[in-house]
Amino acid sequence: MSHFGKKIFDVESDIPDLSGKVILVTGGNSGIGRPTCLYLAKHNPARIIIVARNPKTGETILQEIQDAAPTVEVTFLECNLGSFASIQSAAKQVLSSTQRLDVLLCNAGILDAPLSLSEDGYEIHFGVNYLGHALLIKFLLPLLFKTTQIQPDVRIILLASSGYRFHDPRGIIFKDLKTTQQSLSRLGMFGGMLRYFQSKLAIILYTVELSRRYPMLKVVAAHPGIVDTHLTPHWVKANALTRFITAGSEGGMKKPEEGSWNQLWAATGTGVVSGEYYEPVGVLGTRTKKSKDPELRKELWDWTEEQLQSWTA
Repeated sequence: MSHFGKKIFDVESDIPDLSGKVILVTGGNSGIGRPTCLYLAKHNPARIIIVARNPKTGETILQEIQDAAPTVEVTFLECNLGSFASIQSAAKQVLSSTQRLDVLLCNAGILDAPLSLSEDGYEIHFGVNYLGHALLIKFLLPLLFKTTQIQPDVRIILLASSGYRFHDPRGIIFKDLKTTQQSLSRLGMFGGMLRYFQSKLAIILYTVELSRRYPMLKVVAAHPGIVDTHLTPHWVKANALTRFITAGSEGGMKKPEEGSWNQLWAATGTGVVSGEYYEPVGVLGTRTKKSKDPELRKELWDWTEEQLQSWTA
């Protein structure tokens, strides 16, 4: 049960019956994605589709879900979110295998990764966390729209981070996104985190614009809390002061199970408002000036459409 936000959300009793629903979770094989899938499976969805890079951990989560909820159909699709070709292939498999998609949980991501580029030549955090998910959503939008004719509550949940507030004062540095953005640092440090925060600012801006353009869908950005997973940088885990500052009012590091609560609430709970950014659990998050800037939001949307155009034409 969640006590680390103002809202109490019990993942055992407050997730409603999900009969008939098809749910897709990116990165559902590890981190907070794993308990997210397990909690959902206990509430009787028709099918859970896990999209992730690692088939080995994919097999493990399939077995865990089958043991916990034998009636739920569960599928693993291998996909690298840093590769548009891989995303296209996974999306084609989804579209050919289901007539509906009720919840799309864009949970996968990377954090504080070394300087590198995605397969398509974008700064790796921006490529994987933001652009990869934007392309996946673009491929799956027709199926999500179709599902609104079956039932009206179709949701897209994107994983945000309260750390986005520490983004570069310029917001999103479009001119450098096709580089490793080595110059994005503070005092020559924290480059990986700043590039990560930039990708999470993009997710919040995109959430607002997607919900504005497609009011028939419920689109929400959800921060999991500061969670102790394989992604959490060593310096966050090792430094008590850093941990305290980073966790803020959320009361310290969360276990992956606790980290899944906010996105589970966003995916299944009541009172969820489209276009909003929530901190754990179900609490409206703090918004920076840049995250509310309509011009930056439009610039990001137009830039994104241009980057993805050749893949979705």
